[in-house]
Amino acid sequence: MPVARKGPWLPRLIASRRFQSWAARFPLTRRIARKDGEKLFDLVSGFVYSQVLLAVVELRLLPTLMAGPLSAADLAKGTDLTADRMEILCDAAVALGLMTKKRALYRPGRLGAAMQGVPGLEAMIRHHGAFYRDLEDPVALLAQQKDTELAQFWPYVFGAAQAEDPETARTYSDLMAQSQVLVAEDTLARVDLRDARMVLDIGGGTGAFLRAVGARHKKPALHLFDLAAVVPDATAQFAQAGLSQRVTITPGSFRDNPLPQGADVISLVRVLYDHADETVAALLSKIYDTLPEGGRLIVSEPMAGGENPTRSGDGYFAFYTLAMQTGRARSPHKIKQLLLDAGFSTVTDQGSSRAFVTHVIEARKHAQS
Repeated sequence: MPVARKGPWLPRLIASRRFQSWAARFPLTRRIARKDGEKLFDLVSGFVYSQVLLAVVELRLLPTLMAGPLSAADLAKGTDLTADRMEILCDAAVALGLMTKKRALYRPGRLGAAMQGVPGLEAMIRHHGAFYRDLEDPVALLAQQKDTELAQFWPYVFGAAQAEDPETARTYSDLMAQSQVLVAEDTLARVDLRDARMVLDIGGGTGAFLRAVGARHKKPALHLFDLAAVVPDATAQFAQAGLSQRVTITPGSFRDNPLPQGADVISLVRVLYDHADETVAALLSKIYDTLPEGGRLIVSEPMAGGENPTRSGDGYFAFYTLAMQTGRARSPHKIKQLLLDAGFSTVTDQGSSRAFVTHVIEARKHAQS
């Protein structure tokens, strides 16, 4: 005998127009009703907000205002906007917390000022045009029925043969390096590498993470393993940082080439979420075989929330990886399971300082009993 399903009475009640009208008037519920209405409006308006942000970035209004308050007419000078259109944009920026307004003069708001200190944020905002175009038909994206611009922007995820063009490699490496500063900062706050002998960073682009390691710790040798197309820029940037004598750069693809030997610590910084489960499983097994007994693997990347989905992991990065047409945002539990399956016996969730930046998991290879 089939068991009757218990009806979702609470969602049905909340969906009732009569209940909503009552809740908006009743003193004990009207604040909740108003807040829910505001949240729904923000969901509907989110794309408009993002385009206000893009216009502010494209016109470089915040860096201009950091030098002092200006009127809309002053800000419009040197742009294609009239004073009244600039006022519309600036008032929208005020509403979003990017600016403040007093006596018709605009200044950076708290969020706008904070943006100026976040490496790579403005570059990522400009880059979002491609992402938004891929999201124009979200159902088609979910159904894998369309080619995407992001897949062309990040060609390395399909293998070395797809990323041989130096200009393409430079574009994605520059963006990755700019945004990697915060990731490196949060990662090194969660793991201790002071006693490492050699740190091998796989897929590290132009070496932003290794440069952060080298600046913080004087002992470990540094080894970068990534595609040949990024080597010239990586070499130049290590030289600029004064780390040429400590670093070895080996060109190659972890899909097609053996991993360099000798490291007691291997790092995967924003690598796993670029790739499908079978690619990740093969890479983790390869790393396990490469590490010595007692060796460590550091995984650092934005992660999904698992049983408790998060805005950054499940609302943003999950769809970003969909648009890349490979990979996925995984929960710490899922990554831990992949590490255990690869042979690691101790896996520690080191958590995150800012989940929207990165989350850190550390795995250790112990001696076989």
